[in-house]
Amino acid sequence: MQTSAEDEPHSPGQRADKGRGAVLVTGGAGYIGSHILKAVEESGRPAVAFDDLSHGFLEACAWGELVQGDVRDTAALISAIERHDAVAVIHMAGLIEVGRSTVRPDLFWDQNVQGTASVLAAMRATAARRLVFSSSAAVYGHDPRGRWSDLLTEESPKDPASPYGDTKLAAERMIAASCAAFGLSAIALRYFNAAGADSSGRLGEAHHPETHLIPLTIQAALGQRGPLTVFGNDFDTPDGTCLRDYIHVADLAGAHVAALDAALEPGEFDAVNVGTGRGRSVFEVIEAVERALDRPVPRTIGARRAGDPPSLVADPSRAAARLGWRPRSSSLDEIVASAARWHAEPLYGDEGSGTPARPSARRA
Repeated sequence: MQTSAEDEPHSPGQRADKGRGAVLVTGGAGYIGSHILKAVEESGRPAVAFDDLSHGFLEACAWGELVQGDVRDTAALISAIERHDAVAVIHMAGLIEVGRSTVRPDLFWDQNVQGTASVLAAMRATAARRLVFSSSAAVYGHDPRGRWSDLLTEESPKDPASPYGDTKLAAERMIAASCAAFGLSAIALRYFNAAGADSSGRLGEAHHPETHLIPLTIQAALGQRGPLTVFGNDFDTPDGTCLRDYIHVADLAGAHVAALDAALEPGEFDAVNVGTGRGRSVFEVIEAVERALDRPVPRTIGARRAGDPPSLVADPSRAAARLGWRPRSSSLDEIVASAARWHAEPLYGDEGSGTPARPSARRA
C-alpha cells in the first residue's frame, strides 16, 4: 500500500466511491491520522495518507494508501493530490509536544507553520478546495480570570501559553487569509484531549516519547514504565488536580468527516471546538484505569508544571450546530477501556520507546 511521491500510485477508489472525491490526509500514519483514514474510507471516499513516517507507522495505514513525503515539499503534495484526484485535504502533519516546543520553537515554526503554507500552496495549484485543519485548544492559553467550571467557546480569548499553541494560531490565521484571497474553504478543528483506540484493535496510540495522561497511566499500571507523576494536586478544582476534556479518537475522526461535508462558501473559514463539554480530573482518570485493569496505578505527586491551566474544557455547541456532530463513544470508561486493550497488546510501536519493535502486524 506504500508509494513514494515519485512512484505511480495505486488506483484510488477501489474500496470507496471515487465519485465523492478522494481525501489526502497529511500525517495519516500517526495516531489520530490513522483513525481519520479509517473514518474517511468508511464514509465512502478514497483516503490517501501523506506522511514521512518520522513519527507515524506504516502499520497504521490499514485503511487507505500511503504516499511517503515531507509536508513541506509542495511539489510532492501537488503530485499526490493530482495523482489521486483528491478534492480535499485533512492537514494533520505537525509537531505536537508542548514541552519540547518551549526549548526548540524553531522546529515547531518550521514544521507547523511552513508545513501549513506548503499545503495551502499545493491546494491553490490543484483541484483540492476544502481544507480541514488539525488545530488545538492550546490556542486559548489560560485566562487567569476564568473559573474551573467555565467552558471555552470559539470566541474565548486567544493567548497561547507555548510556542506550540502559537504555531497553531498562526496557522489558523494563515488559512483564514488564504481562504479569503484564493477561494478555498476551511474548518479548523480545535482538539481538546484525544484518547482511546479503535474498536478493531488495529489502531492505537504509540507516541515517542509518550506525554499523554491516559496512556501514561495505563503503562504505569501495567508496569511498562515507572510510577505516574501527578503534576500538582493544589489547583482550584474539585479534587485539586487539573481538569481536561477527553474525547475518543474515533469520535474525533468522525468530526473530520463531518467537516468535509459542512456547508461552507468559497472563501469561508471557521473554527470549531471538538470536545465533550465535560472535564475529568487526573484522579478521575487514575480511578478509571484502575477499574479497567483491576489493579492499582503507582503514582507520585509532583510540582505543578509551568503554564498548566486548572481547566481546559470545550463548549462543543458550535460543532453540533455547524457540523451536525456529537460524540458517541467518549465516556471516560469507554475511552480508557479501549486504550487499555491496545496498550496490553499493541500491534506496532514499543511501549518503552514508541519506536517500531516488531515486523508489520497488518492483518486481513
